Amino acid sequence: MSNRIEIGRIAELFRYPVKSMAGVAIDSSYLGWHGLGGDRRFAFRRVTEQGGFPWLTASRLSALLRYQPFGHDNNVDEPLPTHVRTPSGASFELRSEELRQELAQQFGSDLELMRLDKGIFDEAAVSIISASTIGGIAHELGYEIDQRRFRPNIVLETNRQETFCEDDWVGGTLLFGDEEYGAAVSITLRDLRCVMINFDPDTAQNDSLILKAVGRMNKGNAGVYGTVVRTGILNVGQTVWLARN
Repeated sequence: MSNRIEIGRIAELFRYPVKSMAGVAIDSSYLGWHGLGGDRRFAFRRVTEQGGFPWLTASRLSALLRYQPFGHDNNVDEPLPTHVRTPSGASFELRSEELRQELAQQFGSDLELMRLDKGIFDEAAVSIISASTIGGIAHELGYEIDQRRFRPNIVLETNRQETFCEDDWVGGTLLFGDEEYGAAVSITLRDLRCVMINFDPDTAQNDSLILKAVGRMNKGNAGVYGTVVRTGILNVGQTVWLARN
């Protein structure tokens, strides 16, 4: 690849073991063909819905954000959780009937836990946003916003402190760490946001001004999606390069 420029560094990394439940901040992760290790490998599915979008999603059921996966399954290679902590503070094994019943009672459906090794993604396996974009949206609103609202895998601290600088990366490739042999992600499209960003990740309270601001500022887009083109290790603090052919 030619025309490489250094654009910043990794500020934070997150994975979301169970779709639409709370994320986990991490310092390092293997980036494989299906995203970060352990990311969105589980989801709860409505048994009665065979088509369309059967997964429980916080865009419709915001209280899901308050369920926290934790633990580590030593029987698998990926960092997969063993338990989930509920908003009331109770803990259940991820695969238990007790957790299934808890969720069914809260969300009103007969449910089953699904595991997909390829991950359960809406658009692409990797989502990326810059701290400057989050800061720019906060400036527009006039108050701070939690970056966890955007549910990114990778938050970048960019050299170019410009809101929505990620838009210019579409069609290029981000190189992480060693620009010759490190992980690489092809940036495929902008991240068109939904109501998820309105929900506080700790309380699930709705602030509709956030999505309205993103719509006003950038036609609803904030951050980008990418496809893994070279696997490798990601670390907080790692240098990030943008390459174009």
